[in-house]
Amino acid sequence: MEEQPSGWAIGWALFAATMMVMLGFWWAFAGLVGIINKQFYVKSAKYVFQFNATTWGWVHLVVGVLVVLAGLALFRGATWARVVGIFLAMLSGFIAFAWLPWYPIWAILFIFASISVIWALTIQGREWGNR
Repeated sequence: MEEQPSGWAIGWALFAATMMVMLGFWWAFAGLVGIINKQFYVKSAKYVFQFNATTWGWVHLVVGVLVVLAGLALFRGATWARVVGIFLAMLSGFIAFAWLPWYPIWAILFIFASISVIWALTIQGREWGNR
């Protein structure tokens, strides 16, 4: 008899998929803002990661689209989407860290969401592919 995944595992996997889709849309939106309006992002201090707004815009847009696609694949229960989701959530967290000088509160929220997705996919997501 095939073992069914627990309700907690399904809930956390759905949480991770939902957060990835939301994060991806927010990253893509932030990217479009940076591409369209180059004066929108104002840097507050010298920082290690110094890119212009257009570069940040393209980085955010590309990562956002990839995160949305991986999140949608997670809804289907694809095992590869868990691995890609963990990688993209780590990448999203690193990009959010580099984005701290522009919008620190948003960056901290994105970092927290990325860590939550990583946790959900590594700890609770194993059973999701078994559904």
